[in-house]
Amino acid sequence: MRALTSHKADQDRAREKAGDDWQETGLVFTSQVGTALDAANVRRAFRRVVKLAGLNQKEWTPRELRHSFVSLLSDSGMSLGEIADLVGHAGTTVTEKVYRHQLRPILLNGAVAMDRIFEPKH
Repeated sequence: MRALTSHKADQDRAREKAGDDWQETGLVFTSQVGTALDAANVRRAFRRVVKLAGLNQKEWTPRELRHSFVSLLSDSGMSLGEIADLVGHAGTTVTEKVYRHQLRPILLNGAVAMDRIFEPKH
């Protein structure tokens, strides 16, 4: 709750600074003039944070965050179907194709399970 209260105060200052240029949309996260954020707004803000953190701007992009997100979910054992849903894919095919290296734990777990299923019984 503290973070939202702080964000509201920041937005109130942005509203005051924008003056007549401010467009009231009722959105929680907005541009500096109150409009909905678009990809350019997000990229610009992301670059600013990356620079402040002292990271290489060429190595860190919003796309890298998405890949990290998929990787962390995969490492935590979330199913491929659930990951596909969270990243907005209609099915698992695109998720598997694009995030193949992040999904290694899921694929390895599947291979181990298949080995157990077809293990010769003595």
